Amino acid sequence: MIDIDSLNFNSVETLPGFEARAAFTVNSSSVFKEDVDIVPTIVDDTLSYIPWGGDNQMPFDLLALVEKDETLATCQCFNAEVCYGSGLQYCVKDSSAATRRAVDDFLLDNDLAAYFLGICQDFKHFGFAVSVLILNEDGTRIVRLLRKEACYCRFTPADKHGRISKILYANWRKPISSRSDIEEIDLLDQTSPWRDLQDKLAKSSPLGASSTKNSKCRKFAIVSRIPTVDSTYYPIPYYGALFRGKWYNIKQLIGIAKEAKLKNSAPIKYHIEVGAKYWESIFRAEGITDRRKQQARIVAEKQQILDFLTGAENSGKAWFSTFYVTPDGKEQHDVVINKIDDSKEGGDWETDIQEAINMICFTMRVHSNLVGSVPGKAQTNNSGSDKRELYTIAQALQKPYHDLLFTVHRIIIRFNGWQGVHPEIPFIQLTTLDEHTDAKQVKLSNANDKSNETDNKQ
Repeated sequence: MIDIDSLNFNSVETLPGFEARAAFTVNSSSVFKEDVDIVPTIVDDTLSYIPWGGDNQMPFDLLALVEKDETLATCQCFNAEVCYGSGLQYCVKDSSAATRRAVDDFLLDNDLAAYFLGICQDFKHFGFAVSVLILNEDGTRIVRLLRKEACYCRFTPADKHGRISKILYANWRKPISSRSDIEEIDLLDQTSPWRDLQDKLAKSSPLGASSTKNSKCRKFAIVSRIPTVDSTYYPIPYYGALFRGKWYNIKQLIGIAKEAKLKNSAPIKYHIEVGAKYWESIFRAEGITDRRKQQARIVAEKQQILDFLTGAENSGKAWFSTFYVTPDGKEQHDVVINKIDDSKEGGDWETDIQEAINMICFTMRVHSNLVGSVPGKAQTNNSGSDKRELYTIAQALQKPYHDLLFTVHRIIIRFNGWQGVHPEIPFIQLTTLDEHTDAKQVKLSNANDKSNETDNKQ
């Protein structure tokens, strides 16, 4: 007689353990610590700087918040690319052949594309960008143009006239132990950089007066800054409202809640009922009497059933099982497989996540259809004409930022004496099918270029 009372016929296979988690979050508005007075941090007896935020870590806190959210990171990348447009160019069509060669030499020595895209990133993330001009040894020509990442730049305290004399460039993510860890760069007056550059390079007067103390300096920084209604050392970016409000935290909490639900749930796809007589028949047919071998045979049979139910190669197969009818008329099956509803988990906050994403895109001034950030098949899809207009509007709104960024390049062109040269940033105009081209470059008219011309770009 087979003792089946001690055998385990019932089980739930691959049941994950129940895990409860607590979500700890940081109030995103706490990164803005300029709500209190900021005092200069002293490096040594002659050098100090204004910390960026209460702990000097505000730009890195902002970057961490941006990188933590997929929609916000995508919107920031989109805004920088739109500001880049078709790229910064030095228009030389009205200049002489010698000037064109000089401009070509300058552009070969300086990666203007990488410089300008980095500047656009700084502008969109922090509201200002730092460019560095390097002159030749005799101070007669600007030969290098560099970008200093804004997050690693700090300002020295302003004098009584409100002028900041230096930019300090260092790895502020870690404590600065000595002055040798900092690169000091003379900063041109933000209100009149051209005149300040002339003054700093002034030679000794004919009357024998000594030259200015900065006359030997050949490296100067220029800050391109977005004017804000509240003038501070480091401008608070416009999207800071997203962190001071609630929608950023709401979107983060929705993601945490969906992840916890998906991890903590133990969905069962099939309920398999196996009659005790089924196991007895297997043991009898195979002559298994040892309890350990019987238990191993039960495990093997369960695995065969699971292998039959799962896998794409088993699609369309049929399962045959026997049954009998008891004297009272009830059917008794050896094996019954019941499929359990396996509808998608974690869809409880579908409308909430869409609303949160729309609020982030609204704050970033990016239409969600331009970056494809709104999930779901039921979302309205703008027509091609609407998307072209949205993209055109987005690029047209970059005009004030381009004007601010042009100051650096007008100084370079003027200082190097390149007559007939001016900076420009054509924007990409998406076209309709009847124009037989995907896009074209549009150059806006300005004081140096009276024509409004278009160059087809296939």
